[in-house]
Amino acid sequence: MGVTQAAGLSLRWFRDQFGVHSENGDPYDLMTAEAASVGPGSDGLLWAPYLMGERTPHLDPNARAALVGLTASHTRAHVIRAVMEGVAFSLRDSFEIFKEMNVPVETIRLGGGGARSALWRQIQADIYGHAVTIVDAEEGAAYGVAILAGVGIGIWPSVDVACDSVVRTRETVEPNDTAREILDRQYESYRKLYPALQSLNAR
Repeated sequence: MGVTQAAGLSLRWFRDQFGVHSENGDPYDLMTAEAASVGPGSDGLLWAPYLMGERTPHLDPNARAALVGLTASHTRAHVIRAVMEGVAFSLRDSFEIFKEMNVPVETIRLGGGGARSALWRQIQADIYGHAVTIVDAEEGAAYGVAILAGVGIGIWPSVDVACDSVVRTRETVEPNDTAREILDRQYESYRKLYPALQSLNAR
């Protein structure tokens, strides 16, 4: 299992700390609309999403978040997009571990709050270099618990049968080759962040 401690929390933290207000609509819709005005790679801006330490691939409760590469030309839109990309880079770390272990990844399914954003879905497809499929369920964790409970009381004989019966998908997003090339280069830079931040935290 791979875990990013502050996935959705990263965007919520930005919303709460930097004043994205909901009177003009859903704050997440407003943020992703801003981020969509910036190209893949956020013009070199990187977000390390370690707001609560990290578990994968760095089992380190003392890991710290960072926004790296800021210039005077970066805007708030760049920061929002960098946050979204940083979360996806962190999730990609798990896929890299699978690759090292020769564990094939055939299907990637997205659910929960982050999957509501068309931009974040595309960012993930581009960063993973793999199509992502959207699960037709608002709350993935609660939905999974309900399925397990149904198996537990005998509605279905197994989790596989239950999933085949009730899990539906509604959309598949393919990676964009041009964006993928840019984000592959950005990911190589992202992978250097944790060691650099660790050396600072050790002082």
